[in-house]
Amino acid sequence: MTEGTRTQTRQITERRDWLGVVAVMVGIFLLVTAEQLPIGLLSQVSTALNVSPGIAGLMITVPGVVAAFSAPLLPVAVGRLDRRWMLTSLMALMTVASLLGALADSFALLLATRVLVGVCIGGFWAIAGGLASRLVALPQVPRAMAIIFSGVAGASVLGVPAGTWLGEQTDWRIAFIAMAIGSGLVTLALWWLLPPLPASQPVRLSTLFGQFSNRGVRVGVYVTSLIVVGHFAAYTFISPILQQMAGVPLANVSTLLLLYGGAGLMGNFLAGTAAGRNPWRTVLVIPVLLAVATLSFPGLAGVSPLGTLLLMLWGAVFGSISVSMQTWILRAAPNAEAATALMAFVFNMSIGFGAMAGGQVVDGFGLSTVLYSSGALFVLAALIVLRTPATVLASPSGSR
Repeated sequence: MTEGTRTQTRQITERRDWLGVVAVMVGIFLLVTAEQLPIGLLSQVSTALNVSPGIAGLMITVPGVVAAFSAPLLPVAVGRLDRRWMLTSLMALMTVASLLGALADSFALLLATRVLVGVCIGGFWAIAGGLASRLVALPQVPRAMAIIFSGVAGASVLGVPAGTWLGEQTDWRIAFIAMAIGSGLVTLALWWLLPPLPASQPVRLSTLFGQFSNRGVRVGVYVTSLIVVGHFAAYTFISPILQQMAGVPLANVSTLLLLYGGAGLMGNFLAGTAAGRNPWRTVLVIPVLLAVATLSFPGLAGVSPLGTLLLMLWGAVFGSISVSMQTWILRAAPNAEAATALMAFVFNMSIGFGAMAGGQVVDGFGLSTVLYSSGALFVLAALIVLRTPATVLASPSGSR
């Protein structure tokens, strides 16, 4: 079986196959942790390398942008290369990038290593998103996908806080070294546990652009971009939102965000099962509930404990977006790898655009307006799904 088809050949899932799924999940966990880790270490790095906090923020911006473009372009560049080799090589590169980052004696060199991190994130995500159907038997694909994408939520819940704590207790370079060690171990695990994953139908640029001729893929792209832009436009400013609207003391914000991440992790697994049964309905529910949470927040956040409940709802629902949209794409797309790469591009670009647009709205109109604006985007996403017949997911070719 190739990446370009969703034909299922594996009839029995063995223990080794599940260990391979877990190894891919840990790879995503480490990559997302590496992408976001500088957020918690920003002050240390800016002081150590003598740059302003604003300039140090490029450590987050650069890998996000690079990841967005490497997701669709790297599968094209490697052609028919076995995807086992590709994933293993990317994790090995991640090991080298983390180690060089820990040893960097200038911000320019550190930023160069962040470019490498972005390449690893985009390329790994583009391939890993479609691996579940190649590693386990068909009835177990939704569970395998939920496990793989739990690495995203797990990075927010555990990875970034743990890395930040390690950096605070020791030094930011130690946190980077820990990332290198973890990446090295995952490199060995991927090579040992994954079976050969040949790509007899390599992704080409024409294949990527051709995905837009499929209605199911087009809707997936539109809905994903609206939801991710809407989420990050508001969530980027969740700390002042909680303090000013819900009256949460600054000292309690981190605890609530930890609970938010835990809710997202739970939502990921619940959505994996639900999307496996009915991806159209699951994807419809996501923007509807996000709209309820964000549109209600300005008026109800100050009513204890409604503010906390709305935040947990927000976390649980957004935690389900990755696995739900990936299931949608795999049901709709004629070429799973090409469509997954396209979605990784859309997701990463939407993160950056959402945060930037949200900042403009907050500066110009305030926190309530950014929540209402995000809610409007979620409503629009729900309307697009409503206008899309569920039959676009009935076959790989979708509805044109």
